[in-house]
Amino acid sequence: MKPQQQGYQKNFSLIIAFFVLISVTLVVALIIVYNLTQRYVENEFASKKIDVLEQTLKPYNDLYLNKVYEITSYQGFLDSASAGKYSATVFKDYPFVKRTVFYDVRIGNELVEPGSKKYRLGISVKSIYEYTLNKQKRLTGTRMPDVEDINFRQMAAKFSYYIANADTSRAPNPDEIYKTFYDIKPDKVSYLNIPRRQEIKAYRNLQQTGQTSSFYKQNMMTFYLDPYALHVANPHPELYQQISIKPVVYDPLDNNDNKQQYVTELAFPGAFSDYKLYFMASTNYLQGEINRRFMPTGAIVFLIYFVLVFIGWLIYRNLSTNLKIFKLQYDFINNFTHEFKTPVSVIKIAGSNLRSEAELTERQRKHYGRILDEEADRLNDLMNKLLSFTQIENRSINIKRKEVNIEEFVKGFIETFRIKYPDFKTDYKIEGVDKFYTDPVLLGSIFQNLIENAYKYSHPQHKELFISVIHEKRDIVFTFIDKGIGIPKSEIKNIFKKFYRIENKYNQNGSVGLGLAFCKELVNFMNGDITVKSELNQGSEFTVTLPYEI
Repeated sequence: MKPQQQGYQKNFSLIIAFFVLISVTLVVALIIVYNLTQRYVENEFASKKIDVLEQTLKPYNDLYLNKVYEITSYQGFLDSASAGKYSATVFKDYPFVKRTVFYDVRIGNELVEPGSKKYRLGISVKSIYEYTLNKQKRLTGTRMPDVEDINFRQMAAKFSYYIANADTSRAPNPDEIYKTFYDIKPDKVSYLNIPRRQEIKAYRNLQQTGQTSSFYKQNMMTFYLDPYALHVANPHPELYQQISIKPVVYDPLDNNDNKQQYVTELAFPGAFSDYKLYFMASTNYLQGEINRRFMPTGAIVFLIYFVLVFIGWLIYRNLSTNLKIFKLQYDFINNFTHEFKTPVSVIKIAGSNLRSEAELTERQRKHYGRILDEEADRLNDLMNKLLSFTQIENRSINIKRKEVNIEEFVKGFIETFRIKYPDFKTDYKIEGVDKFYTDPVLLGSIFQNLIENAYKYSHPQHKELFISVIHEKRDIVFTFIDKGIGIPKSEIKNIFKKFYRIENKYNQNGSVGLGLAFCKELVNFMNGDITVKSELNQGSEFTVTLPYEI
């Protein structure tokens, strides 16, 4: 048996090693997943700021691409009143526009500096108006303000150059429009309406001929912007705890608070190029997002771990079951072989003596004949028990019910065992029942095995058994109470298993582990139940409950 136990220990050690391995793998996997999640969140913190910039600049881009271009639809005939209405819609829809300046432009052949002396195209301003949210002011008087004068002269110079070099056979392309009719400076955007092709041809004619002609109207508008009035949109609040607009030159002092924060920045384009978006999140804030994203992945890792643990447990259980089955089969073969070997040996010895040449007395022949008969009965009983067990398990036999006189039935078994075992003290008590219908052969097998066990597993000085038969409602209850060695509590759940034996000094020879299992199958086959109560060195009480039928 020692080699078998060592093999079991090796298998158990292998299972333990498997659990340790997958547990270490789990820890390593969780660390790797957590680090990857942390790195992914930190990368997103640095990259998702583009989304914030796009969302924040949406109104500015709409102003730049759509609203500003509406000025061209007036074809140069925008006046102070309509410019005021236009500016009012701009202030309403784009709060970051704080004021606008409207230029009522005239184009002729009079030279105005800066202009194009070569082509003698004159660009001048008739009037300038400044608009704020609730106010309109005319700026032109004795002289144009310096800032507005510079702004106007720069746009006039670009326009003159374009007229001199434009291809009048086609409309201006987007690149020409951007370079000529837009002027983007920090905190402001200027726009000159785009003339039609026939107007461009007329301007070219003025440059080339220098002839006096009527003046043409153009409109120019400058939008002054306040970047701090932009609404900062934060589509990723899980990443950015705080977003603010700062000057490009802003650089906070490096202190302990900054070391406990994640910080990144992104500069504005165009008219807001002197400013940037400043992103900040505390370590604890971003740690919460890391943990939130880690939890589902960690849960999946744990799920895989538990699946592997479950598989390992199934393997371990299968190994344990197989080892137990192997042990039961091994014990069964050993015990069954022993059970067969003893009567076969006795039969062989008796047969040899009968065949010997020596003359035998009548008494000797009868003695050997009795031995042969008893051992043959023993072999037959063993084979019948195994065969009956198999038949009952397969439900291949039928219950043959007959009327049984309880007192005669019990007394018959007691008398038989008193003769067989003279030192066996037996007694019985019957209450409330005389007869009932059952299969006497099957019931007799139950009595045979339980009484035999009571004698076999009792101390020599306490071989006692009391049988009680009671009628309870619709059942008849048989109780077998002995004063034997008892059954350990840990073994009670196993004693009705086939081929299972409790290791003790009374169970070394002559047991194959079928007796109680056979009783259990018989009782179940008869639609009854069998239970046991036991205490070590105090005795056992087997209770068989069968349906009462009359």
